[in-house]
Amino acid sequence: MKIYNTLSKSKEEFLPLEEGKVKMYVCGPTVYNFIHIGNARPMIVFDTVRRYLEYKGFEVNYVSNFTDVDDKIIKKALEEGVDSSVISKRYIEECKKDMEGLNVKPATKNPLATEEIDGMLEMIQTLMDTGHAYKAVDGTVYFKTRSFPGYGKLSHKKLDDLQAGHREIKVVGEETKEDDLDFVLWKPKKEGEPYWDSKWCKGRPGWHIECSVMAKKYLGEQIDIHAGGEDLIFPHHENEIAQSEATNGKEFAKYWMHNAFLNIDNKKMSKSAGNFFTVREISEKYDLQVIRFFMLSAHYRSPLNFSAELVEASKNGLERILTAVDHLNHLLEGKEEPEITEKEKELLVSAKEYGSKFEMAMEDDFNTADAISAVFELVKFINTNSDGGNSVFYLQKLKAMLLQYCDILGIIAEREKGLLAEDVEALIAERQQARKEKNFARADEIRKELLEQGIVLEDTREGVKWKRA
Repeated sequence: MKIYNTLSKSKEEFLPLEEGKVKMYVCGPTVYNFIHIGNARPMIVFDTVRRYLEYKGFEVNYVSNFTDVDDKIIKKALEEGVDSSVISKRYIEECKKDMEGLNVKPATKNPLATEEIDGMLEMIQTLMDTGHAYKAVDGTVYFKTRSFPGYGKLSHKKLDDLQAGHREIKVVGEETKEDDLDFVLWKPKKEGEPYWDSKWCKGRPGWHIECSVMAKKYLGEQIDIHAGGEDLIFPHHENEIAQSEATNGKEFAKYWMHNAFLNIDNKKMSKSAGNFFTVREISEKYDLQVIRFFMLSAHYRSPLNFSAELVEASKNGLERILTAVDHLNHLLEGKEEPEITEKEKELLVSAKEYGSKFEMAMEDDFNTADAISAVFELVKFINTNSDGGNSVFYLQKLKAMLLQYCDILGIIAEREKGLLAEDVEALIAERQQARKEKNFARADEIRKELLEQGIVLEDTREGVKWKRA
């Protein structure tokens, strides 16, 4: 199995630190709002990596954090007049709902920054004791970047060419740095902000320190895979390496994986450009399984363009798979158990070829685009080589193969038994009556009920039309 390692800028054979086990850390979101469609890509990509590793028999300890103390969270809390924990708890729950909709498996552990403060204080003190950090006059604690000789090895930047990475809102005390490249480990509190006691000042941690601490606590001083979006390479992951390796005296992560950006209609996603979408907003138009399928339709290191046309193409592609499973289920209905024939045995051997193609694609740096192509080849084989005359064993084997490969991709390939057409029509009639009676609350409730069942209503001049999402 080959993985592209950002650290070496090359594909490397995957050899875990401990045989049969994988320690994997994936940077999670800052929970100040609903997650956006860009957040969904690393969630889906690295969930798929995890799924494949588990399919290959590895025991995967998968840790992904929630940053629940941050300038953006504090800003939103002040706007709403509530404690910042109210904001973070709200959006952690909403994030989990979206992740469930995207069929992202729960992490082994989702640590919270606010619950790991003691570990951060301990790591910062170690860095100070070893000469890698210092306290400024106002109590801000900085990492002394030039004290770590390997700084820049992940981003492949030369130290003298670098500019210190900043968050959107600058922190108190930046003017007290000894060097522009130094970054914050601990910062003094401001009015209205949450804070914790420390020997340096009442304050809160910098952004980067939390992941170093959480990875060490839940995975150990050395981990197999550290992953996230490519925007995290510098400064976040570069700073993590410096903190962790300066503290532990060991290589922090063996393999660094980063997914490329998601663009919207060939433009960078931003609120100012009017092309910023949350997963929740997208879910009102598309089944989130379609979105997952779309995200996997390109190699994770390739930029991915989100457009209505491309998502529709993914929707149609997913429908081909669902229809193939429907076909097999129909053939299996009420079928007795005739013995498998010699021809069917030969066909099953041929079908395994697509499984080999699937695995070859996934073993080559998790090339999900080629893996999906192998799934489509299997679908074509199933449609061509299955009918009412086949044995139960043969049909079940084909179905199991298709479902297994889809499950590795996190694609649910069997439809949920939804509402029957007559049930939909009855609810539409009830909605129409409610509207006539000006009971708009009930009318809206019915629309929502149908949408939750995957039924989209369209009010047209010719009346109400509906379709399955």
